[in-house]
Amino acid sequence: MIPYGKQSIDQTDIDAVIEVLSSDFLTQGPQVPAFESALKTATNAKYALAVNSATSALHIACLALGLGKGDILWTSPITFVASANCGLYCGADVDFVDIDPTTYNLCPIRLEEKLVEAKKVGKLPKVVIPVHLCGQSCDMQKIHHLSLQYGFKIIEDASHAIGGRYFEKPVGACEYSDITVFSFHPVKIVTTAEGGAALTNDAKLAQKMDLYRSHGVTRIPELMEKDSHGSWYYEQVDLGFNYRMTELQAALGVSQMQRLDAFVSARHELAARYNEKLKDLPITLPYQLEGTYSGLHLYVIRLQLDKLSKSRKDVFEELREKGIGVNVHYIPVHTQPFYRRMGFKQGDFPEAEKYYSEAISIPLFHGMTLEQQDEVVATLTQVLEG
Repeated sequence: MIPYGKQSIDQTDIDAVIEVLSSDFLTQGPQVPAFESALKTATNAKYALAVNSATSALHIACLALGLGKGDILWTSPITFVASANCGLYCGADVDFVDIDPTTYNLCPIRLEEKLVEAKKVGKLPKVVIPVHLCGQSCDMQKIHHLSLQYGFKIIEDASHAIGGRYFEKPVGACEYSDITVFSFHPVKIVTTAEGGAALTNDAKLAQKMDLYRSHGVTRIPELMEKDSHGSWYYEQVDLGFNYRMTELQAALGVSQMQRLDAFVSARHELAARYNEKLKDLPITLPYQLEGTYSGLHLYVIRLQLDKLSKSRKDVFEELREKGIGVNVHYIPVHTQPFYRRMGFKQGDFPEAEKYYSEAISIPLFHGMTLEQQDEVVATLTQVLEG
């Protein structure tokens, strides 16, 4: 089976993890700060906080921005459920903005329309989370402009997008957002096995997220209410969580970050080859928004079902049966049973639902051989034309 995504682990990565296992620190040692430093260097962000998952990063980002009961969070319906669930964790209400039919990202036009109506009824969002689907940045200039007009905060869910750029600046620079979140799950561009990070240019937000990721506990004198009892002393000044990243994960991340550019470059070479070899099939190929350079976590095709005698399910199952490990990203969040119980229903976000009915993610990963890619192309061609 050729997987849709796969980690790339070399001997350097293995040696880095083994070195930690032989060291004095398995957690809260030097590797986590080193990984955070590598993230800051790659993105030009002032602060980076490594955590145990992107879900945790989204949670502490929402908390740091003061999201709570009575507030509203908006995000894209085409994302993993964590992008919406983080609002619920904070007691806020969640709603969605339909996607752009060409980029599959949150649509700035639909966003503005929804903001106009929300202002009329006094239900503007406190936080909007644009999701950089497949690694391609949302149109952040337009979204940021609307944030200044309507007063919401922005968390970029860049779980797919490390190594990408927006108008020549790295995704994660936070030029058009308050906080950016990355994921380091094994199928992502860079992996720490499991893990995530929250980046910001705001010192106060960074300080809050640092507290939330570690039980709300601090040893910083300026944050404590009492004078220190001694070098052992700490205080819990807020309610936080155990969202810390381990030294093992961070060491792997430090090693992986050294190959970030190579990882993304290889994906672009493979994507360009797909674009050429698949251009005559009855599918819609990925669209690249002007001014963006995608991290290319995923390569999503959309079936032109009016030109096929098969359903998306038929094509998907045939490809799987023939050893091509395709997947679908994502089932619209508002159609999930949990969200339907909140009142969301089929038809609420038609572009997202149309995208879902046609989308298939085909294999793309660093280390994919040309022979494997040719097998994917040949099998897809056979299934669509057969």
